[in-house]
Parts: sequence; structure tokens; C-alpha cells
Amino acid sequence: MHNLRKLIPALLITTSLFSAFSCKSNKNNVSDKTGVRYNDPDNGGLQISRKVKDSPGPGLIAIEGGTFIMGGSLNEDISYNHDNPKRKVTVASFYIDETEVSNADWLEYLQWIGQNFPKDRKMYYDALPDSLVWRNPLSYNEPYVNFYLRHPSFQDYPVVGVSWEQANDYCLWRTDRVNEHILRSSGILADYKTANQQQTNAPFNSDIYLNGQYQGQGIDGKKMLKDDRPGAQKNASRTARMQDGILKQAYRLPTEAEWEYASLGLIGNTFDGNIESSKTYPWNGLGVRDHKRRTQGRMLANFKITSGNNMGVAGDSNDGGDITVPVKSYQPNDFGLYNMAGNVNEWVSDVYRQLSFEDFEDFNPYRGHVFMSNQYEDTETGKLAKDQYGRPIKIASKAPRKQTWQDLQANITQNASTTSVYDNDVRGFKDEVQKELYGKTTLINDKSRVYKGGSWNDRAYWMNPGTRRHMQQDESSAMIGFRCAMTMVGNVFGPKK
Repeated sequence: MHNLRKLIPALLITTSLFSAFSCKSNKNNVSDKTGVRYNDPDNGGLQISRKVKDSPGPGLIAIEGGTFIMGGSLNEDISYNHDNPKRKVTVASFYIDETEVSNADWLEYLQWIGQNFPKDRKMYYDALPDSLVWRNPLSYNEPYVNFYLRHPSFQDYPVVGVSWEQANDYCLWRTDRVNEHILRSSGILADYKTANQQQTNAPFNSDIYLNGQYQGQGIDGKKMLKDDRPGAQKNASRTARMQDGILKQAYRLPTEAEWEYASLGLIGNTFDGNIESSKTYPWNGLGVRDHKRRTQGRMLANFKITSGNNMGVAGDSNDGGDITVPVKSYQPNDFGLYNMAGNVNEWVSDVYRQLSFEDFEDFNPYRGHVFMSNQYEDTETGKLAKDQYGRPIKIASKAPRKQTWQDLQANITQNASTTSVYDNDVRGFKDEVQKELYGKTTLINDKSRVYKGGSWNDRAYWMNPGTRRHMQQDESSAMIGFRCAMTMVGNVFGPKK
């Protein structure tokens, strides 16, 4: 026993030294498991960037994820759809736009298309919003057809008349423009002036760049990254890689669960891990009018108050919007997001099914997966095939999991189109959709997409985050816009200490 008492301090000292060494090794960028130093060209040069922390892309706000009752804010079902009963789900932390995408944002998109593909009238035409959504046989809305998108007075208003498909195309374009701007601003790619002089260069694409297919004279910048790989020439440079943490993740439409969670903004109603009070709208209380003395009685969102009443009485109790209003109108919710109720409905990425609540995952629930892979132009070099716009060509995935090497080689040959395709069947989750019955006995098929949030021409009921409606993904409306989201890599909030 006496010897054991002497041994314990020694053990503690040894343990402390080992812990200190481990911490020091980790701090000095050394592997905890092998002791080999990272970023050393003499031992293989594995690049590990410990100082990189994820941050939101332009326009986005970080949303701390958590558990909530999806559909729980819905206290009545006036249409008797029974399509959103309560279920507990967890949403991972993510990013979402502070505001809806505006007309100015969309005009930037159209201008880029016109500059980079001046002879491709089809691409420009396909990206145009359908301004004819304003036309109504019994309403004089014709001025909005010509003025709503392009007149400077409407530049900060939400873009409308865009289909779900157009919104997705915008997300893809925005991803590439943000990453291109990061690389050009940092000098890793040539600056904009130099790039504009290279008329033959295809537009930047993030996937093509990361695959090493967007580089060379006139493309590379003056501040490319140092190439520390073994065998590299002295002062050699390289392009950015995913491991560097420089490029942003893809912009995309939010899932229905993400959108509903962000809209409720329950972070302002939590205390010690408990939600103390629920919400019917993105704000507290059961009403739609402001209770603050200075603005008492004013509407908290832009919606159709009653039949024939879109904006209230002039001079008092006015929501300020006969149609839409600027994207930063009214008070933001507790996450700092504007117009998560009213103004325009917003597209989300999910396919609509009335019984979505019956078959779902309780972590990041989503319905609508169609798993895709890149098509190779050269399987020996790993060169990706590109379409006429410089984007990678996507094909249906061949397997649900990692294939054997032999199966992979068989699937990426020139005859890949004849091999079997993995049938994930997640859109309808094994339901039998009779396509020939669409429009006759059902309005639901695999192109039915969910939209949420209520609009300037909807009653207050639809501003409840739990409500859900659907429309075909190639259709549009004067009452539907969208905002983008982005997956959070890692967790900027981290474990609570």
C-alpha cells in the first residue's frame, strides 16, 4: 500500500506529460495517431488545415439546429388535408438567406447569362421569370407585367414568376459565382479584368475546377497556393482544393424541415434546453398585429387581411403592401430572417406527398432524392464530361453504396448507359404513381413540389410555418418566390461547454 501511494504521483506526472505532449503535437500540426507531421513534403505531405473554420456564404445567416415538433405550430386544418400531423424531428445546423431573392439579384443572374452566352437566346429566355403571372382576366395588373422585374422602384422586391426548376438553376449559378469571386479576389484565379480578356475561356464551375480542369495560362492567378507535394519543383504552385477550406459549399433550396424550423425561430423561446412557449407564426402571440406602443396595431407581415382587403385602411393599420414589399420589410424573427411569413410563398426542395409524415427519417427529413454521379469523359485520367455551358454532366447513380473496383470500372465504360441504374425510389417511397391520372383524378406526381409561408394575396392561415401546399416544379406564380440555403460543414456552434 505504501509503494502504491508513491506510485500514484508518478503515474499522474506521466499522464500529465503524455497529455501535454498530445496537446502540443496537435497544436503543432502533428498526427495524434502516428506522430507524423502534417504538411511536410518529405514524408508524403498530407495537407491538414486546422485553422479553417466554416463560415456562411454571402447573404446567409447561420441557423443553430435542434429538435422541434414539425407541424406543431399548426393548430387547425381548415382544408382537411391531414398532410402535416405533428412529429418530432431534428434539423442539423445550416445556413439560410436572410431575405428572399430579389429582382436585383435575378437581374444580376440574367446579365451574367447575357454577357457569357450572348448568342444563346434559349438559355436567356429559359432563365426569364414568367412576368405574365400577373395577368388576371378580372384585374388590371398589366403594368406589373412590364415593370415589376426591371423597374428600379421594384429592385428590392422579391422575384416572382420563377419555377422550382429556375430557382434550382439559380442556386447552381450562385454557387459558382461566389466561389469564383473568392478565388479571383484572393489572387488564386486571374482577376476579372484578365479573365474578361480571355474570350475563349469557359465560365468557371466549382466541380470542374476542383477536378483540375480549370487552370492554365490566363486562368491561374498570381497568388496560387504553394505546392508542397513530394517531387514538386521548387516554388511550384497549385490550385485550391477542398481540403484548403477556401471554397464554399453549394447553395441550394432549403428542405421543408429546414424552412419550417428557420421560420419558427424557436431559439428565442428556449431556456435551459426547454422550449418554454410555442408559436403560431414566426413571432410570439396569436395575433398578426404589433403590440408595441409605437407601432401598435400595425401588421407584422404582408398578407391579405380579409376578402377585398390587401393592405388595410389608408393612413392607419396598414401593412404597407398592395402586392409584394421590399425583402427587408417588417421585423425579422429571432434567427434574424425577414419575411418568413407573408410577402411571397417560398419554394422548398421537397417533393409533395400527403402522407410525408408517415414515412420519414427523424433526422434531417427530406423527400425527393434522386442520386446522381458525374459522367467521365476519360476514365483513365478522371476527366469529367462537360455540357455546352462548362458544367459537369450528371447521370443517375449506379449503386446505393460504394461499389467494388471491378463493378466501378464496368459502370464508367463507354457503355455505361446500358448498365443497370440504382432505383432509389425515394420520391414516392414505393408508392405507385399513375402518371396518366395526373390532372384527372390527382394533382400529385413526382414533379409536385412543396411551397410554404403565405403571400401578399393569402389569408393569415397560410403564414403558419406548418402549413404546406404544392405546385408543379415547372410552374410559377405571382405569389411564389424563394430563398437559398447551404449545408453547414462541421458545426460553427460546437458542443456547449
